[in-house]
Amino acid sequence: MRISARADYAVRAALLLVGAEGVEPMKAEAIADAQEIPHKFLEGILNDMRRGGLVVSQRGIHGGYRLARPATDISVADVIRAVEGPLVSVRDVRPPELTYTGPAEALLPLWVALRANVRRILEGVSLADVAAGRLPEFVHSLAQDPAAWSNP
Repeated sequence: MRISARADYAVRAALLLVGAEGVEPMKAEAIADAQEIPHKFLEGILNDMRRGGLVVSQRGIHGGYRLARPATDISVADVIRAVEGPLVSVRDVRPPELTYTGPAEALLPLWVALRANVRRILEGVSLADVAAGRLPEFVHSLAQDPAAWSNP
């Protein structure tokens, strides 16, 4: 599985907006500067997040972006889906829509299991969790395995 720059930038921008909850909206330029994200690229990401109902934008001198709902109600999966679409696909097809025959038949449950685990992790972590550094215990357990940090 690969996390694209677009997904990484979207999550980082959303996390910055968590810190701005309850204050004036943040300008895209400020978000881009704070997270070292190319401004034009970020504008497209923020537009996708707005269309996905994760952020709202406000025009004018005090304009900018803010989260559309509390950070506790937005998962990392929500952000990635807003900018990338489905979390796991095979050749741009969702696993349940695939069919395999012969020796490849066992691939389908493998892809479905992969998707289930990715969903479990990314849907189980809210923006508020990440911003506060309070990742769920099951995420900590996975990350504490030394093998998780190596690249075979």
